[in-house]
Formats: sequence, C-alpha cells, structure tokens
Amino acid sequence: MLCLLFTITKMIKSKGILVIESHIEKPEESTIFQKYPRIMHDHFAIAFICDTLRMLSMNLDDPHQVFDTMESQLEKHHHEALGPQHALQTMADGLPAIGIVAAVLGVIHTMGSVTEPPEVLGGMIGSALVGTFLGVFLAYLLVGPFQTRIKQVCDEEHQFYLIIRDVLVAHLNGNAPQVSVEIGRGNVPSNVQPTFFELEEALNATTE
Repeated sequence: MLCLLFTITKMIKSKGILVIESHIEKPEESTIFQKYPRIMHDHFAIAFICDTLRMLSMNLDDPHQVFDTMESQLEKHHHEALGPQHALQTMADGLPAIGIVAAVLGVIHTMGSVTEPPEVLGGMIGSALVGTFLGVFLAYLLVGPFQTRIKQVCDEEHQFYLIIRDVLVAHLNGNAPQVSVEIGRGNVPSNVQPTFFELEEALNATTE
C-alpha cells in the first residue's frame, strides 16, 4: 500500500492531478493498480483511494475538509464491518440468562416430582443445572472469544485504511512523496511495520 501511494503521489507532484484521471476512473485497467493484485482484491481500499483522488481532481484541496470527509467514510465502513461482532456480543450477553431460565424450568419440573426417590430427584436437578453450565460455557468460552477476535480483525483492517488517509492528507499538506509515505509508515502497527530502510528499498524498486 505504501508503494502504491508513493507512486500515485509522486505522479501528482510531478505531473499534476489530471495525469492519474484514467487510473482512478478504471483502476482495474490501470497499470499502476495492477502491480498490486492483493490491494486490488480489497474493493473498499481501491474505492477509498479513487474517491479521494477524484475529490482532489475537483479542486477540493483543503487538507482539513479532505480529512473530515475521509474520516466520515472510514467511520461508516468500520461501523458496518462491526455489525456481525455486535450481533455475537449480544448473543454472548444473553446466553447466561438463557442458561438460568433453563435451570429454573428444570427446577420447576423437579418440584413437580418431589415424591420420587432421591436418586431420581438428583438426576433431574443435575439436568436442570446443565442448562446453566451450557449457557455460561457458550457465552464465555465460545461466542465471547469469537466476537472478540472478529473485532480485532476489523480493527486491524481499519488501521490499514487509516494509513491511506494519513498518506493522502500528508500529501495535501505539501509534503514530498517520500515524507508522506514515511508518515504513513509511522502509523503501521509495530508488529508489521517495515523499517525505514526496508521501505526505502521497496520504494526504490518501484522506480526501477
């Protein structure tokens, strides 16, 4: 992504915004975007970049306005992406209560059989408590961790898009392409962040 943004901002800096018009209108046919097939599979990332560049081509070059517009798009996308996670969170919150209801129903059923021998009553009470166990087990050991992982994945993807925002806004603020991309690199999560020299080598490879 950083190499792609470097190529785009360098072209704009040297030749003007109109030089990339054909690339952003049909990114699937663009020689620039085709060099990065993994990014091409991320439809939101491509649309996010192209839509922002279209705004620049229409003379919307106020960094603050562009930042606000991009931030609004990112918040909307992130909220929509977290929809499944919110549904699973609601399910995880409700499962213990369902388990309690199952236990209460089991106890009610047991109370209707108080004349039965102790071994029968013990089995019925044990069955009633299985409902509580199952509700807690599913909530805290299955659905809860699953929704947490989904949120982590969505947050990681959101961070990826924030880098696009930061690089393009840095470009609008008049920074050189190398500086804009370095600002973006600084916001890459530490566990996947390339070093300054790794990024420099990658950028040099794009100009060869």
